[in-house]
Amino acid sequence: MLGSDGEVRAPYAAYKDWLDKEDTKRLHRKSDDAEAFFRRTGITFNVYGQDEGDERLIPFDVVPRILSAGEWRKLSRGIEQRVKAINAFLYDIYHRQEILRAGRVPVELIANNIAFLPQMIGVNPPGGIYTHIIGTDIVRTGPDEFYVLEDNARTPSGVSYMLENRETMLHMFPELFAKIGVQEVSSYPNNLRRSLAACAPPKCEGRPVVAVLTPGIHNSAYFEHSFLADQMGAELVEGHDVKIVDGRVAMRTTQGYTAIDVIYRRIDDDYLDPLNFLPESMLGIPGIMDVYRSGGITIANAPGTGIADDKALYSYMPEIVEFYTGQKPLLENVPTWRCSEKDQLAYVLEHLAELVVKEVHGSGGYGMLVGPAASKKEVEDFRAKLIGNASNYIAQPTLALSSVPILAKKGLSPRHVDLRPFVLVSPDRIDITPGGLTRVAMTEGSLVVNSSQGGGTKDTWVLEE
Repeated sequence: MLGSDGEVRAPYAAYKDWLDKEDTKRLHRKSDDAEAFFRRTGITFNVYGQDEGDERLIPFDVVPRILSAGEWRKLSRGIEQRVKAINAFLYDIYHRQEILRAGRVPVELIANNIAFLPQMIGVNPPGGIYTHIIGTDIVRTGPDEFYVLEDNARTPSGVSYMLENRETMLHMFPELFAKIGVQEVSSYPNNLRRSLAACAPPKCEGRPVVAVLTPGIHNSAYFEHSFLADQMGAELVEGHDVKIVDGRVAMRTTQGYTAIDVIYRRIDDDYLDPLNFLPESMLGIPGIMDVYRSGGITIANAPGTGIADDKALYSYMPEIVEFYTGQKPLLENVPTWRCSEKDQLAYVLEHLAELVVKEVHGSGGYGMLVGPAASKKEVEDFRAKLIGNASNYIAQPTLALSSVPILAKKGLSPRHVDLRPFVLVSPDRIDITPGGLTRVAMTEGSLVVNSSQGGGTKDTWVLEE
């Protein structure tokens, strides 16, 4: 909100003018109202491995994070470039593998990767789209410095919180939106439905039937699955609601089985089809991959996209972007050490207390070390993990993340944040919702923003031109 000189930054000027006239007690009451609303609506997430119960509220902060139209233009151009490159890369590695032939990405990084699915080799997804929905995690380190922290191409979550955060702010502070021109995000569900329908398979007849496939109520993002199905006007199905009928994937209805054209799956590849992947999976649909290969259904995101999330592959993203777009990346990568390489591992082990170390297939903030915030014992325990299985990890410097204000008990207080914009990809267009999900470290000084690790969220405003 404030620049290094203490002056109010331009995007926040109108908001700060409003805030200075507000009673802090009223803001705290509004904050309590927001929590009550989230609890009443059931806006929760599930935490794995916790004894105190499954469901939790994600802390919500009522002070918005604000970006100017110019800042957003810069971000959206870089995100679009990156998303196009990721989709081209996925098509390539499951077809001619030109990038491997050119030596720009090591063959073993693909061949030995558990996220690479040989079952997808030679398969052409409908419309040529692998990544229908992408969440790109971005951090800011200076006025004009944005870095991509990671790409989420498997099953990116959090968009329901972006939508509900905005709905809550509109309800609580209507006068703010009358005063300040903020780009809307409410069209996301309609855009999602349109984007998925535009990727209908060859065997689709008439208006595409869209369904959301969920693992069920115990999944950490079940609220989001049901929310998006409801908002899109799509059916929410579990594996036991669906079977293969006459070569099509069909869901049980009160009128019998109805064919599905596009399935927005929120389960991982391993559990998608027990006939092709994990035989013991009770979550997926037996035979769906055979229907997919024959052009009978669209699976969003396509199986095998998880390799684009691989944090070791992330370190090659500048080369990947340049290879497929012919341009230098508009958004920079965070410098990354690949622990699978002997010399880089030696550096990481020597500087472990200064670095952030992550599992290459990790997500949700699990299984990572934030060196500067870790105890000596935690650092040494992680050292043993690294030595035992170095190829499972990458390391990055601890960035000086930007901070934004939250409403703390005694007033405004700075906290570190990241940003996850959501991107919809279809054969004819790329839609980037203006804003995204701002995740905030609620603990003072913390750099970990994941909800599973105690992080919260806030509404993200992109100002109109």
